[in-house]
Amino acid sequence: MALILNIETATKTCSVSLAEDGRILTTKELTEASFSHAEKLHPFITTVLTNANIKVTDLNAVAVSKGPGSYTGLRIGVSAAKGLCFANNIPLISVETLQSMANGITKNEGFIIPMIDARRMEVYSAVFDASCSQIRDTKAEIITSDSFSEFLQKNKVHFLGSGANKCKEVINHKNAIFIDDFSMTAENMIHLSYAKFQNQEFEDVAYFEPYYLKDFIATVEKKK
Repeated sequence: MALILNIETATKTCSVSLAEDGRILTTKELTEASFSHAEKLHPFITTVLTNANIKVTDLNAVAVSKGPGSYTGLRIGVSAAKGLCFANNIPLISVETLQSMANGITKNEGFIIPMIDARRMEVYSAVFDASCSQIRDTKAEIITSDSFSEFLQKNKVHFLGSGANKCKEVINHKNAIFIDDFSMTAENMIHLSYAKFQNQEFEDVAYFEPYYLKDFIATVEKKK
């Protein structure tokens, strides 16, 4: 039996799921523009464990969405996951955020392009085939009318995630399909983290860091 706690904090969604052998037991999540992960994450972890009548010491691993995504969100999620693993001597599993997003939908043809908003007209994205195998590396890129044309010319392309709205504004191709109702959730991590657990693909708790993709840039709030 493998009890795995999954933590997703790479975007505005703070999500925690608990799974047993790749099957969902319970989830707790919230999406807020204010990024309240620091206040919500630990209570959410407590809630899912309590709901399933599971103790932290019963866990076989903790999985965390490793990025790319929000610098602050990733730091909060990874710090919490590492703390749980270190304190309870259990393995740490990392799940690539865009891979998790791609696994959140089911398509029989075409391409899947999950996107995370990276401010202005920039997104973090990767390209997957219909079986969710990654066929193009993760990139930070500026969206233009020619973006992803090599894929759009071949087949249908399913865009999803917080960065997809930017594409919707500038990409006008008959093969472009925008999934508006997609939401981030730690439930999408379950099969990926369980597969890594079975293969014993664990991270070094002491040295693991999130995959930021870009350096952190501090911003100053404008005076009102």
